[in-house]
Amino acid sequence: MRRLTEWLKVPASPVHYDLLLMMCVLLLSGTGVYLIEGLEPGLGLRQGIGMILGLILLAVLSLLDYRRLGELGVWAYVIAMGTLLAVNIMGDISGGAARWLEIGSFRFQPSELAKLLLILFFAQWFARREEDVSRPGFFLATAALMALPLISILREPDLSTTIVAAWIFAWLWFSAGIDYRVLGRILAVILPLGGIFLFLVTREGQTILDDYQYRRIMAWMNPSEWAAESYQQMYSIMAIGSGGLLGNPGSGTDTATVIGSGFLPESHTDFIMAAAGQELGFLGCAAIIFLEGIVTFRCLAAGMRCENMAGRIICAGMAAWIGGQTFVNLGVVSGLLPNTGLTLPFVSYGLTSMVSLYMGIGVVLNIGGQRRGKEREQRRRR
Repeated sequence: MRRLTEWLKVPASPVHYDLLLMMCVLLLSGTGVYLIEGLEPGLGLRQGIGMILGLILLAVLSLLDYRRLGELGVWAYVIAMGTLLAVNIMGDISGGAARWLEIGSFRFQPSELAKLLLILFFAQWFARREEDVSRPGFFLATAALMALPLISILREPDLSTTIVAAWIFAWLWFSAGIDYRVLGRILAVILPLGGIFLFLVTREGQTILDDYQYRRIMAWMNPSEWAAESYQQMYSIMAIGSGGLLGNPGSGTDTATVIGSGFLPESHTDFIMAAAGQELGFLGCAAIIFLEGIVTFRCLAAGMRCENMAGRIICAGMAAWIGGQTFVNLGVVSGLLPNTGLTLPFVSYGLTSMVSLYMGIGVVLNIGGQRRGKEREQRRRR
């Protein structure tokens, strides 16, 4: 019991919250609840409950010393891989993919929680081997540890989440201080391979991607020739444009509008920005993008102030998660990227995503808050 008490003790220095970060997160979440309730009455309440649960966990994690989380170490990786493999074996199938686990009436998406757990694990992994980051043996071991969850997520299948997870891992590695010469060699291999991959998957009869993935890429490249596959993005662009400058508040269930007419499925999840465009207009969409940007940069700022390497990497990972996923989601709803099925952080419906993001923000607040608390205490002593 004493060891548990020691492990749970709050930081020695006072924690000072980043109020701007908290305000932006709450504004984004509140906007999401409003939009979701207008689109799917009843789901907004569930999203609000998820928001409250997330706030509770955020408060707990913001008060714990984040360095204690490093003691989870291997367990964070084991839990992440265990839940991901469980999805591969007995996941609940929805929309042609097995991405959820059901335990009684409890249903959650392990890949969302795995993002946070893997950020925590690799932050400690790199911090404890700071001198080995660019060495070949460590490079191969790290690549193998990263490949396992990526392969598991890809098998669900969930290519979009695989890409975001790979983006997060790349940022973690970069933040750990990988040698630029090694990074240059990696890019020299990856970029040509990426071009070859894109060439191969756009050939008729290709067997690399699933048929629906191939169709989405072709619909993005040639929307007029693949109208049946590109209709979601087409109606998304129409919905965003229909809101004008200030939007049409209360139009979510109006059958005269694009969203309410049923032409755009998943408008409360993947395409919630289209609903925001229709309901809140250009100014509302701009405000959401601005808030997502502030959250991303405040995470980076917290990491830059941190003296502990693990803390810096955690903040960089959270920034990569929020910023990268926001970029991809906005690219999809505007037709700039292929349809991938990714949610907009803090805004789209999804309880697992909401709670996992709030937990991550709790850790970031802890990291940034301890540093700010020390600085204020030092100024007071002077």
